[in-house]
Amino acid sequence: MHKQILFLLALLLTVQLSAQERGDKHLGSWHMYFGTNKISDRLSLHTEAQLRYYENGKNFNQLLLRTGLNYHIAGNAIATLGYGHITTDGTFEDFEGETDTREHRIFEQFILKNKVWELNFEHRYRLEQRFIDFGDRKDTQHRARYRIQVTLPLTDIFFLNFYDEIFLNLQDEVFGQNRLYGAIGVNITDNLSTQIGYLKNHFPSANFDRLQIGVFYNPDLRNLFKGNREKS
Repeated sequence: MHKQILFLLALLLTVQLSAQERGDKHLGSWHMYFGTNKISDRLSLHTEAQLRYYENGKNFNQLLLRTGLNYHIAGNAIATLGYGHITTDGTFEDFEGETDTREHRIFEQFILKNKVWELNFEHRYRLEQRFIDFGDRKDTQHRARYRIQVTLPLTDIFFLNFYDEIFLNLQDEVFGQNRLYGAIGVNITDNLSTQIGYLKNHFPSANFDRLQIGVFYNPDLRNLFKGNREKS
């Protein structure tokens, strides 16, 4: 009888510890930078860095670095070819002997924009080829993403931003995740803005609540590149 009680107590303790290790039980945070840097009338550079935490500002989850070359087909259409490097700690707590997952990612992207009333719509279509190193094995995965984003200007300075994005795996289980986001933004200058918002990240087996803090800086570098060409 005593052995059974001890076994049940040990089992309950194990379940409790496992629950404490789940990152979806905490409000995490994503700290983000995005840039679109014009280098010619048709071309721009995409620059991006994201630091993600399981808890608000602590307990590292993921570092994402992404860049790409944008081709501006028209004022409302952009095609992109890019690369990303992602380091992920898949556990909530730090455990001895755990290794991070590292990923090299190639992506192709197409963005369409349109306006209805005061609402600015953006449709983003993306394909990803993911080369993932799990430490003891490597895998190649393919994924499609679609995001619809709506921005509503409140004044010349303040605006609201919302999006929903679905991730579809092109192998195994089709549904990967869905991200629902809402934020308030501030235009600091013509090419600098910031947003603070809330993200609901839904996976088949978990739901994550994340605070997002983003900085968007889009300097025009055409004069710089033109000057360098003239000097050469």
